[in-house]
Amino acid sequence: MTGVYNPLLVCLSLVVAFLASYTAVELSGGLNALASAKRRPLWLVGGAVSMGVGIWSMHFIGMLAFSLPITVGYDFSVTAASLFLAIGVSLIALATASRGALSRGRLCVAGTIMGIGVAAMHFTGMHAMQMSPAIEYTTWKVVLSVGVAIAASMAALWLAFRLRTSDVENLVVKRLGAAVIMAVAITGMHYLGMSAANFAAGSLCLSGGKLDANWLALVVTATSFTVLVGTLALLGFLTSSLSISLKRANRQLHYLGTHDALTNLPNRQQLSLRIAQAVAECAREESPFAVLFVDLDGFKSINDSLGHRVGDDLLQVCAERLREDLRHTDMVARLGGDEFVIVIDNVADGSSAVAVANAVLRRLSQEIVVNGLQLRVSASIGIAIYPRDGGNADELLHSADAAMYAAKQSGRNTFRVFEPQMNHTALKSLILQRDLHRALSGGELSMSFQPKFSVASQSVTGVEALIRWRHPELGEIAPLEFIPIAERSGLIVEIGDWVLREVCRNIALWDAQGLPAISVAVNLSPIQFSVPDLVARIDALTGAAGVEPCRLMFEITETTAMQNVEKTSRTIEALRSRGYTVAIDDFGTGYSSLCYLQRFRFDQIKIDGSFMRDLDADGQRGSALLSAVLTLARALQIEVVAEGVETESQLRTLSELACDQMQGFLLSRPLPAAEFLAFLRCAADRIVAAKRACMTPAG
Repeated sequence: MTGVYNPLLVCLSLVVAFLASYTAVELSGGLNALASAKRRPLWLVGGAVSMGVGIWSMHFIGMLAFSLPITVGYDFSVTAASLFLAIGVSLIALATASRGALSRGRLCVAGTIMGIGVAAMHFTGMHAMQMSPAIEYTTWKVVLSVGVAIAASMAALWLAFRLRTSDVENLVVKRLGAAVIMAVAITGMHYLGMSAANFAAGSLCLSGGKLDANWLALVVTATSFTVLVGTLALLGFLTSSLSISLKRANRQLHYLGTHDALTNLPNRQQLSLRIAQAVAECAREESPFAVLFVDLDGFKSINDSLGHRVGDDLLQVCAERLREDLRHTDMVARLGGDEFVIVIDNVADGSSAVAVANAVLRRLSQEIVVNGLQLRVSASIGIAIYPRDGGNADELLHSADAAMYAAKQSGRNTFRVFEPQMNHTALKSLILQRDLHRALSGGELSMSFQPKFSVASQSVTGVEALIRWRHPELGEIAPLEFIPIAERSGLIVEIGDWVLREVCRNIALWDAQGLPAISVAVNLSPIQFSVPDLVARIDALTGAAGVEPCRLMFEITETTAMQNVEKTSRTIEALRSRGYTVAIDDFGTGYSSLCYLQRFRFDQIKIDGSFMRDLDADGQRGSALLSAVLTLARALQIEVVAEGVETESQLRTLSELACDQMQGFLLSRPLPAAEFLAFLRCAADRIVAAKRACMTPAG
């Protein structure tokens, strides 16, 4: 018995197949964006139902397109079973394409299961006709249709996985093209399977009175279009909502990148822009402006003796007092610690700047009550005037800083206007620059190591390498003081090579003693990162030491990453291709733009310590901002390390937010190499003891 096809229904089945395929691709993208959301399982099940209904509808419309010269119907229970099969294989497909890495083995297994499931759905649907005598199938066509189903499933999974992220160029066009390819493959498998069916002459359909074919065609078509179009509309709404959320989070992160988290004052980056703007305005209108460098006297002793919480509260009060009485055209910014800068417009003779300095001294010297404690602080202020004392932000800040040190030497709680002889800071920089050569070859440099810990288990997960310099006459020189000098003098590349050699030497020492194989993070300065042969230099040093690349992580700052976007991207990819990992350091203090997180493919984000201080200063706001960063990082599958963890409350918040790792004085300060070796040995002993305890029989 021979049947014929209805061309209109055949075309309709192809349209439904296209809609189902496009819905599948869009769903994999939407589910990928919801990778860390609690609603993801619900969307996964709902998406599987929508996609399954689409595949099943295409199948039945294709069957309805085939008419026999007898009355045909379908058994309800068998028809329902075929629908559940379609939903099941759709669940497998979406779960595979929307999460994790799609290895070749995983693609083959998932594609085979899905293809067999689609074929099973097809032949189950055919069985719902309940023909008498039973339908006979041409074996080679059945095998071929199953093979086509498996191949089509693998292709569909691969395309959906490749097009699931939003950073693909011409995404909509590529998804439409993928949907066309998938639709042709699915319908091809269906009609190949249909051609394998042979109906004997005089056959009867025992389901002819159960589900009428014409009624079923109407229901299937209406249902499939409603479900698929509705799903696409919901996906559009989801995408729009996510876009709005990302924009809101980007604005929050941009604000963090230009403002101090503790005081909400503009930070150094914003200050530099403001001074550059004032320089441009002065060039047009010839109106000098002043820069006041304000440093609190005695703040360190208060912070050390009464704790960081009291110190932070004190800084917030001082920030409020510095804002008082300033004109809307003036700016007060926080550089860090207890250092503030005020920019004052239109100071023709300098008297306006002096008046502001005197007002600041009066306000800051008034009693401050913090947590029931009565405190008093004073300030030392340095004044620099443009263009007399500098032609740009760096020069003006340098001159104002020199004047501030002169004020401190004059007894503090006073101000000084910059004079050329105050440039003792420049002289000290020259001395340090000269002595850095000796320090590099004379054994004055050393390494310290600060551990990183898992937030969940508080076990050691890695360590950060930190350089130290003990000057024979000046004592300990802070890295923040000598690293910029090394960068300006060109010594930073040689120092960076020395650091990497020392790190490799210590790794070899730890391995020789059978200690846990942990990853060591090494900071790269902007100058180092711009060296043309950076990756080759690193390979040569690690190769000579016999250290595997997987043992090293390289950290760069946001500012470093954005200096040359194309070069940064190439360098990061080169490092990662060799097995090294790359982290973004001090996240939240620079550009804080979401776009570079996707573009540069970092393995780890290190959240700046100001986020942690913000947790204690303003728990709800700080927790919300940190949660936003963690959500974005998880969506991009990037580990997050919280720096500067100093209090138990910060640790609790990180645990509640399921942050990956942490680092800070609460768990360990930076340790000299010998002390860290002992620390690592103790950590290894604890692990061994715990294992033995678990293996010892009870009683």
